[in-house]
Amino acid sequence: MCYVRSTPTQIDAVIFDCDGLLVDTESGWGRAEAALFAEHGFTFGPEQKAMLVGQTIEGAAVEMAAYFGLAGDSRSIAAELLKRLYREVATLAEPLPGAVDLVRTCAARLPVAVASNSPRSLLDLALKRSGLAELLPVSVAADEVERPKPDAELYLKACRLLNARPSQSVAFEDSATGVTSARAAGLYIVAVPSIRGEQLDSDWQLETLADPRLLAWAAAVTA
Repeated sequence: MCYVRSTPTQIDAVIFDCDGLLVDTESGWGRAEAALFAEHGFTFGPEQKAMLVGQTIEGAAVEMAAYFGLAGDSRSIAAELLKRLYREVATLAEPLPGAVDLVRTCAARLPVAVASNSPRSLLDLALKRSGLAELLPVSVAADEVERPKPDAELYLKACRLLNARPSQSVAFEDSATGVTSARAAGLYIVAVPSIRGEQLDSDWQLETLADPRLLAWAAAVTA
C-alpha cells in the first residue's frame, strides 16, 4: 500500500476500470490469451500476462503478433481473441470481492462511471453478466475514443459525461496501463493490482476492493 497524497473525501466523481478491477474477467482473458499462445507454439506465463494486462484487444493482438514473429497478422489475432473473450465473459464474469458493495456505496453518494479498455459490446456483456450494469449506467468503452488507455482520453471523456473535474475525481485501476491513463488525466488513483505483488504508480494501493478501509472511505465521501 502506498500513499502519495492524502485520500480525498470531497470529490466530484468516482470512475472505475472494469476488467480485473470490478469483474473477474482477467482469468478469462488469461485463458483466451494462453490458448492463442499455445496455438502458435509458445508457452504463456506471468511474463507474457504482464505484457498484455490492461491492453485493448487490438493492443494485445499487436503485442502477441510481434511476440509470435507475425507482425502483419495482428488483425486476425485480434478477431480470434475477441471471439474467445465473448465465450469466456458470457460463461463466467463474476464481480470481484468487494466490488458490488463499493460501487453501490459510491453510487449512492456521488456520480460514478466506468472507463474501460474493452470494446462496448464486451464491456456491456461483462457489466450485465456481473450484475453491475444497473449500478453503473454511465460508461465509456475503448472503441468510443480515438486513443484508449494508456492515453488520458477515456478518463477525460468519462469526467465530461459526469460533469466532473478530473483533478477532483478518483480513478480505480488494476493495471499499469490504466494507471498511466488516469495519471495523465489528473485523477487521484486507487490501485488494486490484478497481478499479485505488482506495485503500481498509485496514490493508494490495496490488495482487494473488500478492504474495510476502502468501504469506510466510500461511506464518508461526498460530492
